[in-house]
Amino acid sequence: MKIIVCVKQVPDTSGKVAVKPDGTLDRASMLTIINPDDLNAVEAALKLKDETGCEVVVVTMGPPPAERMLRELIAMGADRGVLISGREFGGSDTFATSQIIAAGIQHMGLDKDDIVMCGRQAIDGDTAQVGPQIAEKLNLPQITYAGDIEVKGDGTVIVKRMLEDGFMNIKMKTPCLITCIKELNTPRYMSTYGIFGCYEKTVDVFDYNTLKDEPLIDPNTIGLQGSPTNILISFTPPLKGAGRILEGDDKERATELAHILEKKHVI
Repeated sequence: MKIIVCVKQVPDTSGKVAVKPDGTLDRASMLTIINPDDLNAVEAALKLKDETGCEVVVVTMGPPPAERMLRELIAMGADRGVLISGREFGGSDTFATSQIIAAGIQHMGLDKDDIVMCGRQAIDGDTAQVGPQIAEKLNLPQITYAGDIEVKGDGTVIVKRMLEDGFMNIKMKTPCLITCIKELNTPRYMSTYGIFGCYEKTVDVFDYNTLKDEPLIDPNTIGLQGSPTNILISFTPPLKGAGRILEGDDKERATELAHILEKKHVI
């Protein structure tokens, strides 16, 4: 049994966001972090590794520097990493990205008891589309918004799916795909032993030539030119003005607030 965790390197929202003329993010010029929801998926996989001894493989699509992120996750406890990287993949939207990652997973091979895990969504796009699209392209059953995961010994998984007004307990067969939410767990830190040993572990690089013969790879539907959706315009929103604190007792503050709103023709 192995668990394949799809992760993404995203811009650090506390830093500067840079956009290229074509509307895509200039990731090379920005500080990056591991997508928070993906860390919950990694932790879920590592907990199952602690219980069952299964292999945990972390997979990402991105530029060559994304290997550092995979090394961090190996330092947390993952067994190996796979970096899907190639200029032909650059600028892919969610449809093309899921197609490429699914091809990478297909290239690795899925056994009957394997599980693919993803974070619910990435903070740079907030679409929550890539995980379900990977499942669709690999013809896998899927459960989203996992708040608890239990792997049975009979080739099935029971997932507590969190909803706005409650939860659902769903049982499905492996291989399957699960997307994880932040309420699922608290991600662990890298261990000292893991940090020292992470560069001794394997990180495979899948470029275009590695995956071009996979059935899911079509040059016409990957990359920026092959993506069915494109960004029309991207910009940094203007800074908001500083707030104002009204002084005095409740009646004085309410009166002054009413006068301010009246001057602005709000009331």
